[in-house]
Amino acid sequence: MKALIKVGYACNEHCTFCHTQELREIQGTSADVERKIDRAKALGHTMVVLSGGEPTIRPELMHWAGRVAAAGMDFGLVTNGLVLAYAEVLERLLALRLRYVYMSLHCGVGETHDRMVRAESFATALRALDNLQGRGLQLTVNCVVTRANLRQLRSLVDVIAPRTDAVLKFSAVEPKGGALRLHDLVVPRISESAAAVLDALTYGRAVMPGGDARLRHGGFPLCLLPGFEHSYDDLRTHAYWTMVETDEANFYPVDDRNKQHPSPTCDDCRLRGPCPGLFRAYHQRYGADELRPQTLGVRGNAFDWVLEAVDDAPSQGCPLRDDGVTPWEPARHLFVRHQGRVARYRATTRDFHDDTLTRAKHELGQIYLDASRKPAPNDFARDLVKLSRSEMCSPCPERAHCTGMFEPEFSDVFERDDAAVRTRLAALAGDVLEIGCGYGRTTDVWRPGLEGGTLRYTAVDPDPEAIAATQAALPAATLHCGEAELVLTALPTGGFDHAVALHAWNHLGDAVAVIDALARVVRPGGELWLVDDGVFGLARTRAQHELAQRSEAALQHHRNDDAGRAHARIAGRGWTLVERHDVGPTTSNQWLLRYQRCPT
Repeated sequence: MKALIKVGYACNEHCTFCHTQELREIQGTSADVERKIDRAKALGHTMVVLSGGEPTIRPELMHWAGRVAAAGMDFGLVTNGLVLAYAEVLERLLALRLRYVYMSLHCGVGETHDRMVRAESFATALRALDNLQGRGLQLTVNCVVTRANLRQLRSLVDVIAPRTDAVLKFSAVEPKGGALRLHDLVVPRISESAAAVLDALTYGRAVMPGGDARLRHGGFPLCLLPGFEHSYDDLRTHAYWTMVETDEANFYPVDDRNKQHPSPTCDDCRLRGPCPGLFRAYHQRYGADELRPQTLGVRGNAFDWVLEAVDDAPSQGCPLRDDGVTPWEPARHLFVRHQGRVARYRATTRDFHDDTLTRAKHELGQIYLDASRKPAPNDFARDLVKLSRSEMCSPCPERAHCTGMFEPEFSDVFERDDAAVRTRLAALAGDVLEIGCGYGRTTDVWRPGLEGGTLRYTAVDPDPEAIAATQAALPAATLHCGEAELVLTALPTGGFDHAVALHAWNHLGDAVAVIDALARVVRPGGELWLVDDGVFGLARTRAQHELAQRSEAALQHHRNDDAGRAHARIAGRGWTLVERHDVGPTTSNQWLLRYQRCPT
């Protein structure tokens, strides 16, 4: 895991788009950088990467590299590469465990590059790039896409293609520093720059040895780069865990707080998890009309925190505060204390955005220890143990900022919440329509009413095997196989007293169409019951996580609505909300909405 240390902001180039153009006089002291290197070691990092400004112009470079190597860590650089054009410098750094270079090169035409960086450095940068070949390095060449090089991106593909050790990345320019001050001259519209990058990536896929494996992009909304959604590249894909600016005293988790996913444009997009979104300054100026959200497609509703370490719990105090709160990510780290031990987990998922993880963990309390040995738990009451925030956190002044300490809660929230719903549904009488009957999972709810003559039961499910299982269990049931939005069009108007969707809402391809169809088939004054699951996280060992990753279990959710989001879709469509139960820290991940059909 990498730690990124900014050593200062001076540089031997003068890029028009530089983020830190106004901070060049700020330099970290050598002693301060040394202290941060030692802190990185104490935090368990395996590599320290120096950045700036330009770190290679600092006279302490070799000393710092030596200190990193002496601590048993690898060394890396974020650099323009000019100093690495000197073979003797590179040799010394390689001897000091240089293993990673993230190098800037802003086009494959020298004049354009030199104009962008305001220095005659293109030829020198190419010499450095050639020096870096064949050295076994993790090597990325980064090109910032501005108005100046927008039409020349293919030329950089041609430059990098034969240098087969290098991965080529195209980055969106952030409206910050020089790029903000010279915005109209530097920053292209995101749709225009993404189109140019898409063209260059497609060209690179055809001509570069290694193809997609050597092509990356960063800072572009994924909806604008179809076919290259999995080629995104950022600090996390480079295994950075923490970073520290020159004027900061301690490391902080890496994040994307300079970007956003505009609502409501991005709310339902299936790419939201890994997508960087839009730079906030760009969105303030242009809005989100250029985005093309991808709402169709399935997704999961769970993610993993994977076990990293287990240590003895201290007899007194909190291990998180004793070692400094800031390096631990509030969303992505999870600490669990039990029987004198503290386990540390970390979530690396990109299927869910940090905001979603934060809400699931800290607001809703939907964290569970996977006590099964299954690829996917299917009996939550027996497979999962709820984790709750420790009482030791209650008086802590750092509670709001900390990742927190959690402990097992041995109470069966799943069976309790499910039983409460099933008991109420079993009391329904008259004509009941169920959307998504599954493999007979609710037959025990409906059988007494069917056998007693108080209930007439109809169900819809797209799976023929589910229909067969339900029919075998409930011979008197009327069953229809097909997608709900299509089957409902053939059912009689006002034919049902109750419609029920148990854990089916988020599986529906067009949930709003189903709601509108149900408004026709449910009688005025009749009821609609919706019960479904919210997003939750699982604490798992590495072996459990890898087993789940190898699983062939299909993703089935078309959305991950909670009660609030589902109600927002239903409101104003002929239903009156009469009951709502949200997910919270004392509940399972199951929510409930109950509506009454408005009079016509």
